[in-house]
Formats: sequence, structure tokens, C-alpha cells
Amino acid sequence: MSKSAAWRMTAQEKKSSLALASIFALRMLGLFVILPVFAVYARELPGGENAFLVGLTLGVYGLSQGLLQIPFGAASDRFGRKPVIIAGLALFALGSFIAACAGSITGVFIGRALQGAGAISAAVTAFISDSVRERVITKAMAMVGASIGLTFALSLLISPPLARVCGIEGLFALTGVLALIAIAVVRFVVPDAPQMIRTPASGKPWQQIALDPQLLRLNIGIFVLHAVLTAIFVVVPTRLASMDLPTGEHWQVYLPAVIAGFCVMAPLIIVGERKNALVRVMRIMIGFLTAAFVLFAYLMHSIWEIAFLLGLFFMGFNVLEATLPSLISRMAPKSDKGLAMGIYNTTQNLGLFAGGTAGGWIAQTWSAEAVFFACAFAMLLWLASAFGLKEPPCASREPGEALN
Repeated sequence: MSKSAAWRMTAQEKKSSLALASIFALRMLGLFVILPVFAVYARELPGGENAFLVGLTLGVYGLSQGLLQIPFGAASDRFGRKPVIIAGLALFALGSFIAACAGSITGVFIGRALQGAGAISAAVTAFISDSVRERVITKAMAMVGASIGLTFALSLLISPPLARVCGIEGLFALTGVLALIAIAVVRFVVPDAPQMIRTPASGKPWQQIALDPQLLRLNIGIFVLHAVLTAIFVVVPTRLASMDLPTGEHWQVYLPAVIAGFCVMAPLIIVGERKNALVRVMRIMIGFLTAAFVLFAYLMHSIWEIAFLLGLFFMGFNVLEATLPSLISRMAPKSDKGLAMGIYNTTQNLGLFAGGTAGGWIAQTWSAEAVFFACAFAMLLWLASAFGLKEPPCASREPGEALN
């Protein structure tokens, strides 16, 4: 195999990556379709006038995900990826239908908590890692990132008109249907992949995985990244509404921002992977987002300013969202990959909970500007921890690959 061909994905790797990315996409569409409109439409629900309670309801999904990612990830190491993923999607669908039937913000809170109990992210990410060679894993993770980004862009287009037609309850019902479709994809479309089943002899103690200094720095990063994501969507939709931009037209602000993020993501990931400089790219993007949040605090005075700032945010967010899982997959022990991804996804979803809860509390107690200053401070803490992170070793030569 030539050197250039070694960096290309095989047909089987592409099929596995695309199929598993579609699982993320179907599940995340069910979440994202709620995100742009929930803070506005929640005001129509009993209890929805309280910004803290709305933020808590947005964030509780992350709390229940955080509590169960490690058990789901470890279970996938022992019992196989597919059965665990199917069970998690079934729980997610159940929570969606409960939220659809709720008549108050409290009922939606319960449904969101049960949605989060379907904690499959670690198992799906580990499944991707099982399905591709180490040197193309960043490309596979970028496919997941791209599918999530495209899903988010689609949700911006369909969420407002769907919310007007069928309400929040209809959106939650849609998330349940999408989860059932995802179960069918896992069962009938996703190819099987060889997996190193964890045994007491081959696995390491969970404490050793959780406290590994390199993995810990990546876990801090994903916590912060998703905390600031949720915090933004506690503030931005209501600010746009206060500027007399109808909810049905918010996509005109969000969609260009997401597209701008995609345009930046691909070249930076390719350069970082080829030059074995993903950690360096990550640090640059952390600093970039820190500066963007400071600008958020000062430039939220018009729709054009908000659109520009969201473009900056998604440029940094998309790159970090793709590089972090790639790095942790390459650094985690093979027999404990599901456990390592479970810990990673636990901190990710705890970040969602912390961002929604803290963002709502800060906005209610102080101001929207204070939320962005808090986000900038959190990014600085992440940047400080990232300076101790080492680049992972170059991907090793695969069997049968020619030396050049």
C-alpha cells in the first residue's frame, strides 16, 4: 500500500463510519430540533417563565447522560456494542414520548432526564474505533462531527415551522420516532466489527483510566466545550427574539454560522493529522474561542453582530468537536476503550448539564453578558490544562502496508 493510499479509508471503513455517524445524526436531530426554540416556546408551559428552570430542563439531559455513560461504555466492552446501543436508543425514545405527553415544564424535565438515560455515545464512538484503522480514526470522527453539524443545520430549518405546526410536544414525539429509526439502522445497516472483549486479565482498573493525566485533560476539555455550547443557547434565542426576529427566522442567523464552521474544520483537521499536530490545533482553537466569548459580551447589540459571533463560535467548536474524540480514542487502551469513552462522554454530558444550569442561573441573577464572561473564563481554565497535553504517537504502519 502506498503512503498516500494508507491515509485513505477503505470501502468497509467508509460504510461503517457513515452508518455509525447516521446513528449520531438521527439521535442528535431529535435533540437539536428542540434546542433553537425551546427557550422561547417553554414560556407557554406552566413554570416556563423561569429562566433557571428552563436552563435546568435543557441541561438535565446531560446530567443523566453523565451518570450512565460509564456503565454503558463499560457494558459495551463486556457484552458488545450493538446490544448496548439498541438498549440506550430504546430508553431515549421512551423519554421522548414522555416529554411529548407532558403538560408542564416539570413533565418535560422528567422526559429529558429519561432521554439522557439512553447514554450510547461512548458505545457508538468505541464502535467506530473498532471499525477503522488508527491512522484514519480522525477522519471517521470528522464524519461524525460533520453529520452532527449537518443535523444541526437541518434542525435550524425545520425546527421553527414544526414548532409552529405541532408545538413542543410534537417535536418531542419526532425525537422518539427518530430514535426508533436509529434502532433499525443499528440492527440492519451497521456492519459488525472485531472487538477486543474486556476481561479481568486484559482490562485496567477504572481508576487508572479515569485519572490518567492525558485522558483527564481531554475530559476537562469536552466538559468545558459542551458547557459553553448549552450556555449560549440559554441566552442567544431569547436575545434574538427581543430584537423582534421571529423564531421562524432564527435559522437565517444559525445556518451561515454552522456552514462557516464546516469550512474551517476540514482543512485544519487534515493539516493537524498529516503533521501529527492535533494537540497544537486544539490549543489554537481554545484560544480562539476564548477571544470570541469576550467579543460576545460586548457585541450582542444587533442581529448582524450575533450572526458574526456565532460564526466565530462554530469555527472553533466544530474543530474541537472532531479532534477531541479522535485524540482520546488514540490514547485509550484498546481493551478499555469503551470505558475510556464512557468517562469522556460522562464529562461531556455533565458539561451540558452544568452549562444549561449555570447559564440559566447567571442570566437570571446577573445578565446575558455575564454568561459570556463565565464562558471565556472556563475556556482559559481549559487552555491552562491543555498545555500539559502531549501529541499522541504517529499512527503505526498497518499489516501489509509498504514502507516508502
